[in-house]
Amino acid sequence: MKKTYILGVIAIAAAIVIILNGAKDVSTYATFADAAKIEGSVKVTGELNLDEEIIFKPEIDPNVFTFHMIDSDGVSRKVVMNKPKPQDFERSESVVVTGEMRNNEFVANEILMKCPSKYKDDEIRIRAEL
Repeated sequence: MKKTYILGVIAIAAAIVIILNGAKDVSTYATFADAAKIEGSVKVTGELNLDEEIIFKPEIDPNVFTFHMIDSDGVSRKVVMNKPKPQDFERSESVVVTGEMRNNEFVANEILMKCPSKYKDDEIRIRAEL
C-alpha cells in the first residue's frame, strides 16, 4: 500500500475521532428535576440565588465553594463546586453548571458564567438618544 493511502486513512480516522469527541459535549440544558433523573453529567442553566449564602473559605479548603442557583423552572438548589470560586462570581447574570445531582445537591465539575457587559450602559444611552 502506498504511503499516501496510509496517511489518508490515518487523517480520516483522526477526523472521525475529533468529531465524535466534540459531539459528546453538545447537549441540551436541563433543570434540576431533569438532572435528578439523568445518570451522568448534565448541564443546568440558571441564575445565582443571592438570597442564599455563598460559602467560600480558602483558609479551610480553597478548592470548594457552595452557592444556590435557581434553574429555569424557578427551583433553587445548592450547588457544590470542587474548584476555587471564580473572580466576580457574584456579578454574573446567568450561570451554567455541568455535573450531576447527588443527595439533593448538584455537584458541579465545571461552571460558565455570563457576566454583565461593560458596554451595556453605553448601548442603552445610545438607543435613548435615537
